[in-house]
Amino acid sequence: MPKDEVVYLAVIAASIPVGFLFRYLSGPVKQVTAFLLGLAITIATCRTHTLHSLVTVIGTWIIIKSCWRHAPALTLSWTFLYLLIFRLIFRFNLSEPAPFANAIQLLLTLKMVSLANEVHSFHMVKKEDVSSFGQSPAIGGLSQEPSFYDILSYGYCYIGIMTGPFFRFQTYVDWLRQPNPLALPGLVPCVQRLKLVPVYGALFLTVNYVFPLDYVRTTKFLDENVLFRFFYMVAVFFVFRMRFYAAWCGAEAGCISVGLGCYPEKALSKPGGGPTVNYSADPSAEEKYDFKTIQNIDCYNTDFCVKVRHGMRYWNMTVQWWLHHYIYPNAPFRSYTLRAGWTMLISAYWHGIHAGYYLSFLTIPLCIAAESAMEASVRAKLGPRGQNIFDWIHWFLKMRAYDYMCMGFVLLEASETIKYWMSIYFVMHVIAVSCIIVGRALKGAKGEGRRRDKEQKREGEKTENTKVGTGEKTD
Repeated sequence: MPKDEVVYLAVIAASIPVGFLFRYLSGPVKQVTAFLLGLAITIATCRTHTLHSLVTVIGTWIIIKSCWRHAPALTLSWTFLYLLIFRLIFRFNLSEPAPFANAIQLLLTLKMVSLANEVHSFHMVKKEDVSSFGQSPAIGGLSQEPSFYDILSYGYCYIGIMTGPFFRFQTYVDWLRQPNPLALPGLVPCVQRLKLVPVYGALFLTVNYVFPLDYVRTTKFLDENVLFRFFYMVAVFFVFRMRFYAAWCGAEAGCISVGLGCYPEKALSKPGGGPTVNYSADPSAEEKYDFKTIQNIDCYNTDFCVKVRHGMRYWNMTVQWWLHHYIYPNAPFRSYTLRAGWTMLISAYWHGIHAGYYLSFLTIPLCIAAESAMEASVRAKLGPRGQNIFDWIHWFLKMRAYDYMCMGFVLLEASETIKYWMSIYFVMHVIAVSCIIVGRALKGAKGEGRRRDKEQKREGEKTENTKVGTGEKTD
């Protein structure tokens, strides 16, 4: 196992027992301890490259303090521009940041953009309350503007600092203000989340050993049977999933142990966003709690949901929430497919500047268009049994589409990705385009048939009216 992955694993493993100790601390002590621990992890793994994250935080604080009205757009522009500088800094004869610095920078970018939006909402609600004399806070809204120390401690909070999940500043504040952390569930949900991690880890190590990614880059791979080359992407994506299943389940366990994102079930929390209704736990009644706010992966539905568009909802769920709330609504397009394409483009840029990310992410809208076309023109005409068969075929193709796109995500380089896709004849692109053509053709034929029926009906009505007007008898 590479040294970097050992460090990630150690940070995740250590955060779980440490989290239970944090439950004994008061809010202010939790804040400073979590901040110092996160800063220590950052300095130990990133060294001088810690300055990148510090500059990002300071820049965001200046924007929020000087121009809160335009803070969401300005912070998004600032953090995304700095991502580009961060990734190209080696071109200026400076050392390239370590993978740890990249991971921290990615999560920090999400946090700072979300924070700017939360501060903007706080000021807008405050302004409305003054004008309407209202005093009811918005769901999950801030009660005061965060200080520089608050922003710094939120940005460097050790919880998920390198692995996620993403959580909003309000979620962080709610964690600090928990009245009785020891009374909240911890051990049982933590064990529940960890129970399959050894299985995921063992499968990752085994299948990765049998089907190493580097073999795809060899000339010998191209001499293999086309079916073997096709199957290889299935194995690679399986390894990819098992790696992240283990990491994210472990990271979620770290959040559960510390009590972050613990809300009553009746608050109807969403991954990343937190509660969606105003609800306060009743101290006199037995309350059920969940950790949906910090849930980053739904392993079962990732594998067994039917549609490509649904697959994205269950993978990296907190980041999907971020994209859905801060990127998708502001897309310069109206149609769902184009908005999805824009969102995937931003997601690709956030992940990195390697061409493989863009080739993979921008294939998703094509797959969504294909499944939409076939659902409207084929599935809608089938009976229950036919729809069940259609869904199984749809699920199989969905998984192969993600296998196919994963290759760009792991090979990274455009030449390597295209070389692999070419070795299997761009099969998923061909299937997607064919589905769109067939779907539109069937829809066009159906529309033509409807127009023909309407014309015949109008002709019949016209003939009937003529007969009535001339006094001709009709049967």
